[in-house]
Amino acid sequence: MGNDANTRAVVLGGSLGGLFAARVLADAYDEVVVVDRDLLTEVKEARRGCPQGRHISGLLTRGQRAIESMYPGIVEELFADGVPQGDLAGTVRWYVRGKRLKPQNADMLCVGASRPMLEYHVRRRTLALGNVSFAERHDILGLEATSDRRKITGVRVQNLDGDKGVEVIEADLVVDATGRGSRTPIWLEDLGYPRVKEDRKKIGLGYVTQHYKLRNDPYNGDLSINGVAYPKTPRGILFAKTDGDRAEMTTYGILGDHPPTDQEGLFEFIRSIGIPEIYEAVVQAEPLEEPVAFRFPTTLRRRYEDMERFPDGLLVVGDAVTTFNPVYAGGMTVAALSALTIREHLHSGATPQPLDYFRDLARNVIDPPWQMTHNVDLSFPGVEGKRPLSLKFEQAFMTLVQTAAARDSRVTAGYMRVAGQVEHPSTLMKPKFLLRVILAALGLSKTPGPEISTREIPKATTTAATKTAKTTAKGKVTTS
Repeated sequence: MGNDANTRAVVLGGSLGGLFAARVLADAYDEVVVVDRDLLTEVKEARRGCPQGRHISGLLTRGQRAIESMYPGIVEELFADGVPQGDLAGTVRWYVRGKRLKPQNADMLCVGASRPMLEYHVRRRTLALGNVSFAERHDILGLEATSDRRKITGVRVQNLDGDKGVEVIEADLVVDATGRGSRTPIWLEDLGYPRVKEDRKKIGLGYVTQHYKLRNDPYNGDLSINGVAYPKTPRGILFAKTDGDRAEMTTYGILGDHPPTDQEGLFEFIRSIGIPEIYEAVVQAEPLEEPVAFRFPTTLRRRYEDMERFPDGLLVVGDAVTTFNPVYAGGMTVAALSALTIREHLHSGATPQPLDYFRDLARNVIDPPWQMTHNVDLSFPGVEGKRPLSLKFEQAFMTLVQTAAARDSRVTAGYMRVAGQVEHPSTLMKPKFLLRVILAALGLSKTPGPEISTREIPKATTTAATKTAKTTAKGKVTTS
């Protein structure tokens, strides 16, 4: 494919990370081409190339704000299309370390869109830009480079629906948004560059998702009910309203303690978590599909910022750079912030300098949530990793904050502003907030809220859902 336009950027991957990158590149390049194996246009269902599309994909507040800045008005469009909303600290019912956090609205808009719904709206707005096109149903084979291999000049692709052989899409800039399975590390080695350093941590996460039509309302005005896993109870659950007047449930366990995909076994796993309002709602509800499982064995971070050499004309974004433990819901936010970081490096139409971009991405976007979630992962004794005294101090302090948040709604608001990536974790150490945390943790300020049930939650009597369970086949398992 020849380059007839003055400038062209090619984005590899049509999921959210690729769409966000295409959005900012459209302001600087005459043409932007998004390449993906899947059909993209007008698709409203979960795609094969995006297995996370079948599961809850939480959008943190910082990510929601970043998306709104790229696509003004898109949040209102989502609400008009039946997407529910709430406040991350006020109308999300959190159970942390077995206790319910005191709620308080904290200007932390929470958008309850399913992943396919969000992708559909972002895709539609991106394609409407006019200079963005989709090369759908194309396999990505590799990169093209100059003879000295210092600059990427395009990408080799093959149409999956035709017999045209290998084609080359020439490009002034190529952006890899192909996710965790990115082949950029291999392509770089083939071009004579060192292999990028990778940080991996085995967490053995497994989760199962199912959607329901509810017969009773456990929310009482809340958007979601979330129970967070912790060392004493390494199982968790997210149970949220979503588009289509449905409830979306994802339950998880770490280090191999995975929820089953048979219906009765899944209900029993949910019952064991000890949040009666969730269990009682799902066993009475109408399941809309079979339970679907996902496996996430390791977290991953590729340290492109540490490389001494990197070819011009190539950037990497989103999950292709780093994949956190997905229960912390940071993936879409990092993808959006990766695109905004590219925007900051589009100086006067010049191609961004890759290593400058990667260093800014690491420092301003990835480092704070990576360190915070890394510390939480290592609070589980079975997760392998070094635990220096500084980490143990940080973990003890976070436990103190969570204990205080069960007694003081203002602590909940501050904690969730950090969890939503609106504030830096260091804000939790400001003197006034720290004093509030200490007083609440010692029980000197407020009364604790309800706890996760320690009583035995009785099994529900036979309902339409449990009858369905007896005939439901196991759902498919996808792996990352």
